[in-house]
Amino acid sequence: MGEDQARAPLLQPLGDFEAGGAGAGAATTKGRVRRAALEWWVESKKLWHIVGPAILQRIALYGVNVVTQAFIGHLGDLELAAFSIAATVVAGFNFGFLLGMASALETLCGQAFGAKKHHMLGVYLQRSWIVLLIFAAALTPTYIFMEDLLLLIGQTPELSRLAGQMSVWLLPQHFAMAMLLPLTRFLQSQLKNWVTAITAAVALAIHVVVTYVLVQRLELGIVGAVASADMAWWLVVLGQYVYVVGGGCPLSWKGFTMEAFADFWEFIKLSSASGVMLCLENWYYRLLVLLTGYLKNAEIAVDALSICQTINGWEMMIPFGFLAATGVRVANELGAGSGKGARFAIVVSITTSVVIGLVFWCLILYFDDKIALLFTSSAVVLDAVHHLSVLLAFTILLNSVQPVLSGKPLNLYLSGALPLLASLGGRWFRMASIGRLRERRHLLPHRSSLGYPTRLAAAVWSRGEVNQYENEEMG
Repeated sequence: MGEDQARAPLLQPLGDFEAGGAGAGAATTKGRVRRAALEWWVESKKLWHIVGPAILQRIALYGVNVVTQAFIGHLGDLELAAFSIAATVVAGFNFGFLLGMASALETLCGQAFGAKKHHMLGVYLQRSWIVLLIFAAALTPTYIFMEDLLLLIGQTPELSRLAGQMSVWLLPQHFAMAMLLPLTRFLQSQLKNWVTAITAAVALAIHVVVTYVLVQRLELGIVGAVASADMAWWLVVLGQYVYVVGGGCPLSWKGFTMEAFADFWEFIKLSSASGVMLCLENWYYRLLVLLTGYLKNAEIAVDALSICQTINGWEMMIPFGFLAATGVRVANELGAGSGKGARFAIVVSITTSVVIGLVFWCLILYFDDKIALLFTSSAVVLDAVHHLSVLLAFTILLNSVQPVLSGKPLNLYLSGALPLLASLGGRWFRMASIGRLRERRHLLPHRSSLGYPTRLAAAVWSRGEVNQYENEEMG
């Protein structure tokens, strides 16, 4: 044994060493790739377990308004324009505000669930209900006096009158949102996403049937379409409420408690940072529809832009689903003390959302103005949509990543002191609010081109998009 060791060379031949080193390096690289792929697959399964039902729920809820708009659009151009103003501007403005206020619940419930403090979830839910219902009541006059407000800012009398009537009819949806937004986040934080998805899908199916009967068979027109939409929203609220209160969440729902009336100010402060960002992001699109109401042939311009914005909004439910699901995943990881897991969840979410955005970008470019046939058969409106379809495709592509970077996941990530995303996305968050305000100043002078409704609608839209990304790059 000793002689064999004595005869062994002290140095390995260079060729053998290089071959062995290369083989070991290749094996190490392959192992790292396999491990990274496995981690990606595991995180993707966790993410899609939340994001799949979240997207289905959002698409179904947004689909309620899409179905309503589709039926109303075939009643006439004026009816479609009035509904677009009422649903997109009035209800949309208030929805953005309530959405921002509800964002605090996503953080609180997610972290409480990750830390296994289940009893606090029910307290946070009730507190959110109280706060949102108070703000919903405070915002009610914007619905009641919308006709006067539209006339005050220079909209046409016919459009203002009909939009004002529709705004009052949309009030039940307004209070349904104040109840539904906290319920959805409460259930999502506990990974009970199938409840939100099923209730929304069932409500959408019922809404399609009821709207067809009321509009086509009973000929109730816009009243029947809006009434059916109100019913659908409250069906979703009722379904989720019965599930929560009726024993579906035994660990997190212990009944109504006086603790819900505590810490209102802390709750509002927590939601303000991401809330303001989400409000401005939501209001930005609504304002574009309102601006087109100043044009000659305003009905055509509003119809075309609102159709494109509706399609964009429907697709945006996918990145918003990723936003909500990523917020839950990040909150769960931070609640469990895993900052690295929170960062990885954001990376997986953003990448997946961009890939889906590329698919829809190709579909919009391929189908062109045919995408508007669901909402109208007017040749003039279809031609206007044709001129906006390319811009719509690129808007969808760009917005596939922006919501995920600008919402609550980023706030949680930054609060966890994870530097990579701060350097990557922090400037988006800092500058977005300034960009939204700055683009308003650039948009108003374009009103001098009132003779070109489609061209101006595109200019308004594109000006907003360019300013958005200019300001994000300035950071």
